[in-house]
Amino acid sequence: MADIKWQTARLIPTSGISGQDEAERRATSALLAVMSAVKEFGAVLTKPYGAPANWLETYIEVPFPLNGKKVIPDGLLRTSRGSKTWTALVEVKTGDALLQSEQIENYLDVARDQGFDAVITISNEIAHAPGVHPTTVDRRKTRSVGLHHISWAEILTVAVQQRVYRGVADPDQAWMLGELIRYLEHPKSGTRDFDDMGEPWVDIRNSVTNATIRTNNGGLRETVQRWEQLLRFVAFSLSRELGADVHEVRTRAEQGDPALRVDAQIASLVGDGTLSGEIRIPGAIGDLGIIADVRSGRVTVYVDIDAPQEGRAATRVNWLLRQLKDAPQQLTLEAWVQGGRTSMSELLSRVREDASLLIQDSNKELKRFRVSASAPLGTSRKLGRNSFIESIMDSTASFYEEVVQNLTPWTPKAPKLPSGGRTSTEAAGIDTRPPSSDFTATELLADQKGRQGVFTPPSTPSVPRQWIVPPKPPEQANPATEN
Repeated sequence: MADIKWQTARLIPTSGISGQDEAERRATSALLAVMSAVKEFGAVLTKPYGAPANWLETYIEVPFPLNGKKVIPDGLLRTSRGSKTWTALVEVKTGDALLQSEQIENYLDVARDQGFDAVITISNEIAHAPGVHPTTVDRRKTRSVGLHHISWAEILTVAVQQRVYRGVADPDQAWMLGELIRYLEHPKSGTRDFDDMGEPWVDIRNSVTNATIRTNNGGLRETVQRWEQLLRFVAFSLSRELGADVHEVRTRAEQGDPALRVDAQIASLVGDGTLSGEIRIPGAIGDLGIIADVRSGRVTVYVDIDAPQEGRAATRVNWLLRQLKDAPQQLTLEAWVQGGRTSMSELLSRVREDASLLIQDSNKELKRFRVSASAPLGTSRKLGRNSFIESIMDSTASFYEEVVQNLTPWTPKAPKLPSGGRTSTEAAGIDTRPPSSDFTATELLADQKGRQGVFTPPSTPSVPRQWIVPPKPPEQANPATEN
C-alpha cells in the first residue's frame, strides 16, 4: 500500500483535457470563477480597463443575437459600484490558437449594441507594447467600446504577485488562487509563457549574420516585434520572482507611438546587427540594459551607476569595488569622466589589482560607471537547446542576482556641526566680534577675560547701552527784543 502513488484531488484538474476546445473552455471557466471568488485578484486584472474595485459577476458562453445570427463569447464580466456598472465580453484562446479579427469585431458590435464597456481578449500572444492589441481590427469599431488584450503570461504574473507578495485576506480564497496558479503552470492547460521567436526568425538571423539584411526583408518587422514581446516577458518573469512591478523602459514618444520604437529597432538590427532594451526594477540602482548582438552571437547585460559626488577618482573606483567584492571577476567595468566622450574599460579582475586602470585623468571628475557581463547568444527559434530566448532570460536573471541586487547608490554623509561649541564662522576663522570701541569699559574687560577663557560676569547688573544725546544749549536772549 505504501508504494501506491495516488493522484491528489485538485480544484481545477488538468486530467481529461482532450483537445483545444476543452482546454479553452476549462481555462476560461477556471479563470473567471477565481476572479469572482477572489476579490483582490479580479480587481487587479480589471481595474486597468475601467472596472470599479468590487466583487465580479462572471459568466461563460453567453449567447447574443447579431445581424440575424447568434454569437457566443467565451465569457462575460460585470461589476457595479454605486451608480456605475461595468460590463465586458471575454474571448479566450489557448495553445497555438490565434485571435481572429472577424470574431473580435463581432464581439465589439455586440458590446456596442448592448451598451457594454469593453471586449477583453486572452491568449498566449504577448502584445509588443502596452495598450497595443496583437490582432488588427477595424478601428471604427473601438470608438465606443474599449478593446484590451492580456496574455496568459501576464495573468499568471498577476496571480503569483497577489498570492505570494500582496496577499489575499481570506485563507480559502488564497488557496483557490494557488490552485489557479498550479493549473496555469501545468503543460496540459494550454497556457504558456513566451517560447517562440516566430517563423521568420531563422532567415532574419542568417541575413544579419551574413550582413545581407535590408529594411525590406520579409518578416523583419514581425521579428522585431517578437523581440519586444520577449522584453516584456522578461519583465513579467522578474515581476513574479521579485514581487515588484517590473516593466520595460520606453520614452514618452514611444509610449505615444509604439511604431517609433519598432522602427528604431529595425534600423539598429539592419545597421549593426543588434537588438536592445532596458528593464526597470523598482529599488534597483539603475535600469537593467540588454543588448543582443545577433551578428557576433553575444548577449550583453549591463547597469549604469552614478559615481560618488565627492572624493578623488581612486576613491570613487574603490567605492564601486567594495560593492562588487563577491561579483564574478569576468565582469567588465567602464568609467566616464565629466564631459568625456570615451570611457576607460577593464575586467573586474584587473581593476581589483589596480584601480588606476579605470582612471583616465585624475584631474577630471569621474561621473559614471557601467558594469556589464557578456555571454554566448543562443540561435534557436524556440525554447530548448541553444535557445535565443533562454540565453536572454538566463543572462538577465543571473546578472541581476549576482550584481544588480547587491548594489546600492552612493549617498552623502550627514553634515556635522562644528566641534568645540564653535559657530560655523568661528570654525572658518572669521572674526565677527564688533570693535572694542563699541564696548563700555566693563564689557571690554569681560570680553578680554572671555577670550582668555576666564570670563566672569560683572558683579553689578549690566545696563543696556543707550545713545547719549548731548543736552540742547540754552537759548540766548535777543537784545533787540528786550525792553
